[in-house]
Amino acid sequence: MQIHVVQQGQTLSQIAQMYGSAVVDITEANQLPNPNNLVVGQAIVIPIIGSFYFVQPGDSLWSISRRFRTTPQELARINALSMNQILPVGFRLYLPQQPKSNAEFNAYVEPRGNTVAPELETAARDAAPYLTYLAPFSFQAMRDGTLKEPLLNHFPAIAEANNTILMMVITNQEKDQFSDQLGRILLNDLAIQNKFLNNIVSTAKKYGFRDIHFDFEFLRPADREAYNTFLRKARNRFKQEGWFISSALAPKTSAAQTGAWYTAHDYKAHGEIVDFVVIMTYEWGYSGGPAQAVSPIGPVREVLEYAASEIPPQKIMMGQNLYGYDWTLPFVQGSIARAVSPQQAIQIALEHKVAIEYNAKAQAPTFRYTATDGKQHEVWFEDARSIQAKFDLIKELNLRGMSYWKLGLSFPQNWLLIEENFTVVKR
Repeated sequence: MQIHVVQQGQTLSQIAQMYGSAVVDITEANQLPNPNNLVVGQAIVIPIIGSFYFVQPGDSLWSISRRFRTTPQELARINALSMNQILPVGFRLYLPQQPKSNAEFNAYVEPRGNTVAPELETAARDAAPYLTYLAPFSFQAMRDGTLKEPLLNHFPAIAEANNTILMMVITNQEKDQFSDQLGRILLNDLAIQNKFLNNIVSTAKKYGFRDIHFDFEFLRPADREAYNTFLRKARNRFKQEGWFISSALAPKTSAAQTGAWYTAHDYKAHGEIVDFVVIMTYEWGYSGGPAQAVSPIGPVREVLEYAASEIPPQKIMMGQNLYGYDWTLPFVQGSIARAVSPQQAIQIALEHKVAIEYNAKAQAPTFRYTATDGKQHEVWFEDARSIQAKFDLIKELNLRGMSYWKLGLSFPQNWLLIEENFTVVKR
């Protein structure tokens, strides 16, 4: 698989010829609405076996082989070169397909309103072959220990048809807001807690859930140990049924980090108790804040390196956004950015005839444009380059895999690159 960044004046026909591919294959892989309309700076994937590398100043067979985890001898053999040959800048080297790592993938799916949109079920059906877990969001815990169910429709059947584990996501939300008081009741009132666990078990059996996933947020700092104790109790109960248990964690960088979203999340304890955790490594750039990358690689790395010091890496799933944001400039406190999919972001750049730039520090694509009302906008989103950077980090840190928030936002390159980089674990 090749990632190609469109240059000024390039056509899809020229790009296809460059890599020995076909226009129709590239169009289909990237779901290009019009192959004649490409955006300068747009990252597209070329569906070929292996990839090509174009020699840069200072490169050698040794430096290139080290970068791509092969040997100089193998590079020379595959490209019919002598070991002492000087590589001219721009020379095209063929790189064989890299060995795949095993990894697990989860995706949340969030029906809203009174019905499940057909497009959302289609997105789940298309993604399920690449997923270990499918997670309808969410079962909302009630103060009396009962559960408010989400719309499930065909999600259980989609999971079963694709040998994908149905994940039962349980939240301490009231009116779509996380509630510390609801958390307090569930974690401290043993009579309600027992009723709560009984309802989880009966509901999980009813629908065929095999992982019980607690996304308890905005908990009182005083409930840190109560949450740990509850998870131990829940684990012992669910293990009797042969189920997994998992939890979602706020993105911390130290054990001493405090705050409403952080203090009650005990990384070390969760790592000992649950089968795996999802760390929410996104929302640095968020809808209510100033324009910036949603999941910049530096802060993501910092969180995951700390997590791996407290939790076995094989229990850690990196959280990843399937969306970007379109901010109106200048940023005004109280304003809300518009969420966009990667495909929508590219279309916006095309409509306004602006090039896409790539921020090397954040490892994320971005651009600015002027809307018809004269207002300036700034967009940050995800593309093939940014997601490949995250996949490389998963392999470097030997993590369990990745968890996506959320399905329904088109990003075709992501699924192709999963297949290129990993063998998806099915349990």
